[in-house]
Amino acid sequence: MNKEQVKCLIIGSGPAGYTAAIYAARANIKPVLYQGLQTGGQLTTTTDIENFPGYPTGISGTEMMENFREQAERFGADIRFGIATSADLNQSPYEITIDGEKIIQTETLIIATGATAKYLGLPEEDTYAGMGVSACATCDGFFYKKKVVAVVGGGDTACEEAIYLAGIARKVYMIVRKPYLRASRIMQDRVHHHENIEILFEHNAEGLYGEHGVEGVKLVKRLGENDEEHYNLPIDGFFLAIGHRPNSDIFKPYLETDETGYILTIDGGPLTRIPGVYAAGDVADSNYRQAITAAASGCKAAIEAERYLSELEYQRSINQE
Repeated sequence: MNKEQVKCLIIGSGPAGYTAAIYAARANIKPVLYQGLQTGGQLTTTTDIENFPGYPTGISGTEMMENFREQAERFGADIRFGIATSADLNQSPYEITIDGEKIIQTETLIIATGATAKYLGLPEEDTYAGMGVSACATCDGFFYKKKVVAVVGGGDTACEEAIYLAGIARKVYMIVRKPYLRASRIMQDRVHHHENIEILFEHNAEGLYGEHGVEGVKLVKRLGENDEEHYNLPIDGFFLAIGHRPNSDIFKPYLETDETGYILTIDGGPLTRIPGVYAAGDVADSNYRQAITAAASGCKAAIEAERYLSELEYQRSINQE
């Protein structure tokens, strides 16, 4: 199998990956970045971004990621198409297999593979992506000011999203398939006492409809053992809050993760327990999951990688004397 040696390898092309590439390239450590399955990351599924500093009139997720990529390339980052299909982090240089056919040997590795939002699997979720369907209330809630929205889910995340949206939207429905909320007691109390939120227990979404975007959700309500009611509920926005799946599978044999798969780092920074291996962005962040926090962690990872390489070079020079 073909092998190539590099100083710094970055896996992932969202805000974390591209920011790491910008900083690493400016530090002259010649980073190589593989873009992964979704070029630009999750942000490219968002139509307009209005909460990232420096864009007073907003910008599309795709355009923002294109700007990030161009900036990284301007400083010399080597950005390539390809997917990391396996990893060997047993010893340095670490080995990452790309597309199952090429091995990159690297002294430092920045994992910025992100996390994938879980969806219900409705065909309309793709049809209305960016047109009423969202997996991030903080990102897209502003566009539903004084409108009616629905949040799918019954856990803490769903409650947090519903409460956030209730401060913006006129009405928030929570679609919960169970007859109870799974959220912590304090989150349940907040939801139950919020006048803008209505919980639809024992409901499932079975489809969406609308001519130029989401105009309503098709619901099925369980009435009894063998009885159910089907009806349409007019809404303007449909928010998924049933969790995320970190893209960390190939690294799990070597790095610590939580029960969901988020990579655990040291003291909330980018360092992992393996020297020279860093995790940045949503693959290591189950809490904030914002473009700006991902970019910040990519910056930190690149700075740590540069420091690690400098120390490595120093130790090698000492050993040669």
